[in-house]
Order: sequence, then structure tokens, then C-alpha cells
Amino acid sequence: MTSGQGEGPMRGEVAYATSKAALAEVTPTVAAELLELGIVLNTINPGPVNTGYLDPGTTDRSLEEIEAWRQATPFGRWGHPRDPARLIGWLATDQGVWVAGQVITTDGGMSLT
Repeated sequence: MTSGQGEGPMRGEVAYATSKAALAEVTPTVAAELLELGIVLNTINPGPVNTGYLDPGTTDRSLEEIEAWRQATPFGRWGHPRDPARLIGWLATDQGVWVAGQVITTDGGMSLT
């Protein structure tokens, strides 16, 4: 799993953005190494999926900022963990085996805004 660091700045999250950017950039190289062993590797950018970090009681961000960001999403909501899970589940099937070494964004259209 990577993140949207390629879509724009992630102020205040330099270490996080660096680690996720490195993961995304190394995906094709590692995928090529693993493919020789019969292992198919892809990296997923799930976009803004709320795993608790955007909830009012647990976030370290301003509630106004979070609400404005949510309203700017194409579907008017955060992703749910099941949203990227559907793609990951499909990639793990025989139907998804032809996809290899890709960084796939499944962000509910966030990268379009």
C-alpha cells in the first residue's frame, strides 16, 4: 500500500511521504525480481480511506480542514476499507494475474480533483 504523495504535497508528513514514495518507485524493480519466482507484486494507492485517522475523536487535524477535504471528494465521502479491498481481492484471483509491477490508484476519483 502506498499513498497519494505523488498527487501533491503532504505537509507535515515528510517521513511518511518519503517511505510511501520509495515503495511506489521500487515496485517495478521488486516486481521483476519476484516474477522470476512466480510471485506477482503490485502496489495500491487507496486514496483517502478512513481507517480512523479522520474521525473527530482520533484525528490530529482540524475538523474544518477534514470536512472541507471530504466535501471536495468526488463522491462526497471518504473511502471505506472495503473500497480498495475489492481491487486487492480481484488482483489475487486468476483474473488479476496479468497485472504485474503496477502502482494502481483506486481513490474514488480524488486524483481528478
